[in-house]
Amino acid sequence: MSSEAAQPAPANLKILLIGDSSVGKSSLLLRFSDQSFLSEEEGSATIGVDFKVQRIEVDGTKYKLSIWDTAGQERFRTITSSYYRGAQGVVLVYDVANRESFDDLPRWFNEIETYCGPSVAKVIVGNKIDKEFSRRVPATEGQAYADRMDAMFLEASAKRGIAVDDVFQTVVRKIVATPELWQKHKPGTANVNTMPGAGVTLEQKGPVDESPCMC
Repeated sequence: MSSEAAQPAPANLKILLIGDSSVGKSSLLLRFSDQSFLSEEEGSATIGVDFKVQRIEVDGTKYKLSIWDTAGQERFRTITSSYYRGAQGVVLVYDVANRESFDDLPRWFNEIETYCGPSVAKVIVGNKIDKEFSRRVPATEGQAYADRMDAMFLEASAKRGIAVDDVFQTVVRKIVATPELWQKHKPGTANVNTMPGAGVTLEQKGPVDESPCMC
């Protein structure tokens, strides 16, 4: 076995959150990092790209996740496209009570195909399962689409804290199981040369502007 093949997965991983505006991407990140939740009235939409670092232990190994929370609005597409570079995992989020956000997933997959390598780890998340009586997308349909797109699938609720940790554990496991995503990097180092904003303090959360809805 070559030294490259025996190389362990890096401790630092870059993950993107993408999907339409108001599906709860920022809420998932806030629940995961701070164990808190802001209602749509309390929060604001992500403007451009937000950034947060969170440490996690998966299967006995500790990782530091650089998580990029991208804006879902169309006017920010040219701004956020550069943040795909160097991503090892992508979490695609839709709102189970918003059919349009699910129907838009092919557009987001097109962006992944354009800006990421074919091996990038992909996890589809149906968020807001706390709105079960307003559900417009059955879990079986979400799973079937994920199977067609070679992606993992989960449903979650940022509001109630349901399966949020599972989302990030799943994407980490998928990255670790895909050596071509990280074999070319040194163990324990992130691909910082392709991470916009790598010069900022890692623990610092990016600016958020005011807007009437959550991203």
